[in-house]
Amino acid sequence: MTGRSCFSAFLLLLITLEFITVMGVAQCGRIVANDVDRIQFALNLEFIEAEFFLNGALGMGLDAMAPSLAQGGPPPVGARRANLDGRTRRIIEEFGYQEIGHLRAIITNVRGFPRPQLNLSVEAFATMMNRAMNTTLSPPFNPYANTINFLLASYIIPYVGLVGYVGTIPNLVSSSNRQLAASLLAVEAGQDAVIRTLLYERANETVPPYRMTVANFTNRISELRNRLGMCGVKDEGLIVPLQLGAENRTTSNILSADVNSLSYSRTPLEILRIIYGTGNESRPGGFFPSGGSGRIARSLLR
Repeated sequence: MTGRSCFSAFLLLLITLEFITVMGVAQCGRIVANDVDRIQFALNLEFIEAEFFLNGALGMGLDAMAPSLAQGGPPPVGARRANLDGRTRRIIEEFGYQEIGHLRAIITNVRGFPRPQLNLSVEAFATMMNRAMNTTLSPPFNPYANTINFLLASYIIPYVGLVGYVGTIPNLVSSSNRQLAASLLAVEAGQDAVIRTLLYERANETVPPYRMTVANFTNRISELRNRLGMCGVKDEGLIVPLQLGAENRTTSNILSADVNSLSYSRTPLEILRIIYGTGNESRPGGFFPSGGSGRIARSLLR
């Protein structure tokens, strides 16, 4: 009996060590998933971008513009029309239409899932900004209040989708799926570059009523995403030290990239930690109060 108990304890120890090892690898390493699961995972980011851009520019989202793509999912909470200047409104409206195309392309090629519950409320963005700035902003940050606030809120989202595609493409088996992901990546990268350029033009301006500049906000948001992602520096603000600039020759950082000016990449686990705002891929929150959809996200919740 004693021998059996010792053997059982030893077996339990092996299982525990194996579990810890697997979780350690999964923390920042690759995950096991097929092409369909990987591309479908990107729908989570495409949904939030579509709803944020369409509502911000037009005051209406997928339910008005392309209801079939929502596939019966619940409407986003708190999304609204932003107080934008004319030029920015036209740009953001274009981005919204592009996201409709992205959703259609993914759903047509690899099927999809109903739009997950999204939280695009002032409170959700205010909470994220408070964490980034390591203080309680007063008044609370409102992404819909004006152009600069909306651009700062937009800074949070497309870049996460961009690095997600960079991380996904090398793991895709099918050449057609790689081509699809590369085409999606190209537009996501363009959107992020436009947003960063518009913000860089105002990098040294103070964001009213706060006593911090646009560059301060972007740096803090990038630092927060690095902390939440938990896998090193893969995000940089608009103004960086020379040692992080392109070829160590510039402090401007309109395109965030590594030492060889190549795009950073993130795994689905890192992305979920960021968009949940919890630093935990199994604990929903932030923009996805009920968690992301698709096999990858849902399996982690279980």
